Amino acid sequence: MTPKPDNPAPPSDEWELAADEIIAAHGGDAKAAMQALLAANASLEREVALWAPAVSYGFSRGWHRRRRGEAD
Repeated sequence: MTPKPDNPAPPSDEWELAADEIIAAHGGDAKAAMQALLAANASLEREVALWAPAVSYGFSRGWHRRRRGEAD
């Protein structure tokens, strides 16, 4: 599991609507909705893990963390 972001965005009405929609899409089962979201997140994390080593810090404009041992 990945660490929590340093500055998570505050909840919004848009998030409330999105949460209601994902729960409704899973027949009102909040646990199934959460499992689907976790699976989607894991898939995205795998994709990032594949391409991140190939993308330089400069190319990404520094939005991803440098690998350990790299100079600043």
